[in-house]
Amino acid sequence: MMPGRMLALVLFTLFAAGVRAETHDGDMGFFEQSFGNLQEEAASAKEAGKKGVLIMFEQADCPWCAKMKATVLNQKPVQDYYGKYFRAIQVDIKGDNPLVDFGGKQMTEKDFAFAERARATPVFAFFGTDGKLITRYTGATKDPQEFLWLGEFVVDGHYKNETFTAYKRGRMAGK
Repeated sequence: MMPGRMLALVLFTLFAAGVRAETHDGDMGFFEQSFGNLQEEAASAKEAGKKGVLIMFEQADCPWCAKMKATVLNQKPVQDYYGKYFRAIQVDIKGDNPLVDFGGKQMTEKDFAFAERARATPVFAFFGTDGKLITRYTGATKDPQEFLWLGEFVVDGHYKNETFTAYKRGRMAGK
């Protein structure tokens, strides 16, 4: 191989490795390690002074889940905000992994997802530290800002008085 071509190949390889190091999967820095016990997740969130547990219901080959991980969940401001207020975990809607729900009942991930009416993915379900569902959002958000607004919607208690759509309209109007 000619020296110029070899140098180009080495530089390309280094550049490609550098690009991969700067971007990462949404799992890194967003989701907590979970052992499948949602009662423990809620207790850990409460002990840490967080608002609750955020569960992303997902499934393999879900393009919208992949979009969220690649363009939203991997963003540092999103990771910082959600990490401050929630224990974020993943549940596979078709998964056979064992899980203990917020009430202490043992089941599989898919049975829990079915019980929580998570059929399309992704579904972002926010649970309080008492294990009660606060609100849910189905689908991918448009961008990181919209996902941050979703977090604010829950953290600031707007879900008690209005829909997320109304809250988002207000935010877009500068309110």
